[in-house]
Parts: sequence; structure tokens; C-alpha cells
Amino acid sequence: MLTDIEIAQSTKLRPIADVAGDLGIQEDELEFYGKYKAKLNESVFARLKERPDGKLILVTAINPTPAGEGKTTTTAGLGQAMAKIGKNAIIALREPSLGPVFGIKGGAAGGGYAQVLPMEDINLHFTGDMHAITSANNLCCAMLDNHMQQGNALGIDQRRILIKRCLDMNDRALRNILVGLGGKVNGVPREDGFIITVASEVMAILCLAADMQDLKARLGNILIAYTYDGRPVYARDIKAEGAMAALLKDAINPNLVQTVEGTPAVMHGGPFANIAHGCNSVRATRLALKLADYCITEAGFGSDLGAEKFLDIKCRMAGLAPSCVAVVATVRALKYNGGVPKAELAEENVEALQKGIVNLEAHVENMRKYGVPVVVAINRFHTDTAAELQVIDDCCRKLGVDYALSEVFAKGGEG
Repeated sequence: MLTDIEIAQSTKLRPIADVAGDLGIQEDELEFYGKYKAKLNESVFARLKERPDGKLILVTAINPTPAGEGKTTTTAGLGQAMAKIGKNAIIALREPSLGPVFGIKGGAAGGGYAQVLPMEDINLHFTGDMHAITSANNLCCAMLDNHMQQGNALGIDQRRILIKRCLDMNDRALRNILVGLGGKVNGVPREDGFIITVASEVMAILCLAADMQDLKARLGNILIAYTYDGRPVYARDIKAEGAMAALLKDAINPNLVQTVEGTPAVMHGGPFANIAHGCNSVRATRLALKLADYCITEAGFGSDLGAEKFLDIKCRMAGLAPSCVAVVATVRALKYNGGVPKAELAEENVEALQKGIVNLEAHVENMRKYGVPVVVAINRFHTDTAAELQVIDDCCRKLGVDYALSEVFAKGGEG
């Protein structure tokens, strides 16, 4: 069986202009990053502004486990499957972060025959959005330190600085550091630290901003410190928002790529759901709804985190309303929730599955509270047995929820 990267490298990609053409996007509405990646510029937003929205489908999952659930794989596979039955569909995903890519989690472009390409580019530097966010955040930090160095007119208390520097990498040695050492010329000594780029407020802001003007205003509202007498200091108080927005002028535009089967995918933004709202950008989702009859998107972590934030924050703020929620689960992950060690998940264990399946029940009920139709997608592994699949069938029947076995990892859209 081929690995993800072997499948990706053996796939003949379509020129991104052709993928865009299928969506009715004109060439002058694209900013090309080579042959297979492009940003969608402001002119396409303006041209499609009055077009009615398609239907929005949210893909979420049970609680994350080391066994993996396959939200992105399911989302990519659904986009491919919709195309196979003649539907005009597009998927909207988050961009991967280099921390997880080079950590235990790995990439975030799907897997098998349901992945987004060019996978290597997407998982690495892509179109530079992460770097632009890093630069904008760190520019604000540098301006803050410079303000204190040049007389500290605002009276900022260096013990009460809230904003941290960031980089798109796991580097625990930089979590807590001292800066400003080396004498008067090198700044005011204080404690500081780095966070991962996707955990920065700049990332969350980019993904919630409606346009450049809104982005600039939100950046100006970042609470960065307090003064000695307890007054809040915002990024606008040190006049950082304009320069930060300038660094994000290209990053604010969504990226267009394709799946293994040449169907369209918009990828933009990547806030973590355990820190921010865990969804791709509002701009990307809004545009995708104008470009196709169906927009399939995902939210990070389980339904009790990413999906709730998608529905409570993103949908309310952006005026979005999903038509359906798909909850992804695997037999392996449910057995893990039933107490089976990761090394033994390939072995049949009906008893553990029956214990762990309460996790799926909870997530289905959680999503039903929102009054949106819920379906279950069982991301099938070759180790799943008939007896184990029967437990899931019994559970879904008891819940009165429709479910389907998804084999998109092995079969692509046909699965």
C-alpha cells in the first residue's frame, strides 16, 4: 500500500487556473504562487458579493485520540465524493502549522486518496501566511519594547506585558526567556516568552476579519500591556496596527488548491481550537459559499470544542448557518476511549468498544442541541471487524442518527 506522500507525488496535478475556471473564477482574480497554488484576490469577493450562498456542511469528530479520527481526510473525501455524484462542491480547510507537522501529529492535508495537494507545500511554507502572521505579531512586540526603551511615555509596566513573541515551531526552550539584557542600549530587561504562531491573537484575528479595514481595527484592539497605574494599553496606543496590517496584506486572501482528484479546496488560516476558535477564516468560508452549491468545512478537536466554537463564535459573528453536521468516529478511537492501549487497537475488542461508544453518543447529542441535522461518518480502517461495526450500527440506530462507513482514505471519492 502506498504512503500518503507516495500517493501525493504520483498524482498528476491540474493547473490551478483550470481548477479555478471550474468555479467560474477569472484569471485576473488569482495571484499565482507557481502552477498549483493561488491566492484569491479582493476582486472575486466584489464580483460575487450578490450571489446567493450554497449550503454549509460542518465536519467535526469525537474526542481526539492518538489513534486519529480523520476529520480532514473525511472532509477532502466528501468534496471528492460530491463531485462524483455531479454536485458542485468545494472544501474549506485550515492551514497546517509547522509545530504539529514536525511533531507527533504530522501534516494536516488529509491522507491516503483523500488529501489536499500539493501536500508538501501546504504542510511547509505554503504561500507564507504563517510567516506573515509571525512577522506582524513580532513587529508589535518589537514596537512595544522600543516604546519602553525610548522613554516609556505611556508608563507601561514591564511586569504586566501580555503579548508574547511567536514562531511557527515547537521550541520549549523559548517559552520563558529574559530579554533586554546587555546594558542600556539593548532595551529594558524583562521576562518574555514565545508561543506558537497559530496560538497568537493575530492568527485568530486574521480568521475572523471581514476585510482589510476590519482586520486593522481588530489588530489595534489587541490588549498588549497595563501601565503602572493599571490602565490598559492596546496595540493602537503604540500605533502598531497599520504596520501589522501592511504585513498581512497578502495573508488576508484565501488560498486555492486541489484534492487528489482535482476538486477545489480553499485553505486559509489555522487557529488551534484549544486556544482560539479552531476554524478556517471567515473570508474563505464566505467566498466558498459563493463559489459552489456546497461548502464542506471542518473545526478542530472534538465537537465539544471546535464545533461548539464554530457554531457559537464563527457562525454568530459571520452570520453563517450550517445545513448539516457530520460527526467523524473510528472504531479504533472508540476502543481507545474504552481503555485499550494504542498498541492493541488493531485487535478486535467488542467489550472495550461498547464502553467507549458513549463518547460518540455524547458528541451526537451535543450537536443535536443546535437544531441542525446530524449524521455520523465512520472512518473505516482495514482492522475493523464485522462484530465491531455491528456495535456502531446498533448505537446509531438507538440514537436515531443516520450513519455511513467512509472508505475515502483507501478509495477516494468512491469511498
